[in-house]
Amino acid sequence: MDLVSINDLSRNLIGKIFKATDEVKKKPYYPLLENKVLAMIFAKPSTRTRVSFEAGLHQMGGHAIYLGVHDIQLGRGETIADTAKVLSRYCDMIMARLFEHKDIVELAKHSTVPVINGLTDLLHPCQALSDMYTIDEKLERLKGVRLAYLGDGNNNVTHSLLHACSKLGMHITVACPKNFEPDKTIVANAKKNAKITGSEITITTDPKKAAKGAEVLYTDTWVSMGKESQQKARDRILKPYQVNEKMVGLAESYCIVMHCLPAHRGHEITDKVMDGPHSVVFDQAENRMHVEKAIMGMLLKKN
Repeated sequence: MDLVSINDLSRNLIGKIFKATDEVKKKPYYPLLENKVLAMIFAKPSTRTRVSFEAGLHQMGGHAIYLGVHDIQLGRGETIADTAKVLSRYCDMIMARLFEHKDIVELAKHSTVPVINGLTDLLHPCQALSDMYTIDEKLERLKGVRLAYLGDGNNNVTHSLLHACSKLGMHITVACPKNFEPDKTIVANAKKNAKITGSEITITTDPKKAAKGAEVLYTDTWVSMGKESQQKARDRILKPYQVNEKMVGLAESYCIVMHCLPAHRGHEITDKVMDGPHSVVFDQAENRMHVEKAIMGMLLKKN
């Protein structure tokens, strides 16, 4: 079994991941994966992905190997298929943080050990699963929770949130400018899931409409890796979607504010909100490690 997309998971399996997360969070240092080895391929730099996987596996008695894409032969022309076959002979799991989503699909196809999607330009499943776990932890429920995502809707986090919310019966509104909408196939998948779970999927250009009555306000950086040259234009277009005190005031009084980090303070979110009483940003970041530990444990220890 691999973790490539939340859309591949059943609601029941997601529940099992969260139950396992509860266990590893209660007892962080437990040698469940003693002597297990994780190969970590990074085509993009990272703080949270690298440290959460590496520290998490260490706490479970295993060892992680950092492999920058230019430190291995993948960066010099070796095929993804050959890389997958070789790493499968050396390691017990592979986690990869890549650009193109087709590359993680290819990696999983040719690997004989579990593959975890640490991020692609299309999806970020570990992040969204951690977000769902955090929401459940803070609001003590998921079904029927109203989440509003404000900002650039065409990114990996938004896409995985659409998958996760629709699988779990949450209502999600994505507020974004024209030409910043989520991938149409992802939205179609989410709407298909929603017919089963009762989730409501809304795409709008009105950030205030999205924020009104929301129980979760979520945002992400406006300038993803590789789009730095577009920063000035994106700042101007996305400014109305900033998560600030006015937006929080439109949401429910008990709402929580989330950001997957890294944050560009003063752009997509203000200091007062990110450091304010509604913010669960750093709890959310911590839960990345706990959820990833549960995922690794479940992939290698079926029970």
